[in-house]
Amino acid sequence: MSQAVGNTALAYARVWHHVDASDRVLGKLAERIALVLMGKHKPIYDPGVDCGDYVLVTNSRKVLVTGRKKEQILYRKHSMFPGGLKETPYKDMMVKNPDEIIRHAVSGMLPKNKLRDRRLERLRIFPSYHMGRMGANVLRSWDDGTLPPDWDPTVPTTTMTLQQKFEVPKP
Repeated sequence: MSQAVGNTALAYARVWHHVDASDRVLGKLAERIALVLMGKHKPIYDPGVDCGDYVLVTNSRKVLVTGRKKEQILYRKHSMFPGGLKETPYKDMMVKNPDEIIRHAVSGMLPKNKLRDRRLERLRIFPSYHMGRMGANVLRSWDDGTLPPDWDPTVPTTTMTLQQKFEVPKP
């Protein structure tokens, strides 16, 4: 019989999710990402505890907006100096910095509290499909909700066991 009371460390383990943003609507995509970053998909969810997962977003250049939002959306930032308001239209932002579009949308869907910045740090966005070494961490894909095709539970996740790591090589 287990002696653990309450949620264990395994319940709070973070998983890496992969999202392909190709031909996805920005608002619906941002809402789904925000739910995963908060951890609302887990049975242990608590609003005051940061129990969310990591999210990797690829193909951020191919995200869609509906209606006339391409002409209407303006991204504003201020340098805090007089006359320091900078406005960037959606079309220019899509060419210059497409990952900032998704990051801004997800940020608006997260609760405005002290956990917001920590949750946004777990969001990684890439303009194309290439995600480098971070792709090796992905466990769940949102395309069809399945595990990656090369995932095998019988193969250990690390290449070396602790015994092999600390073993002295024999000459």
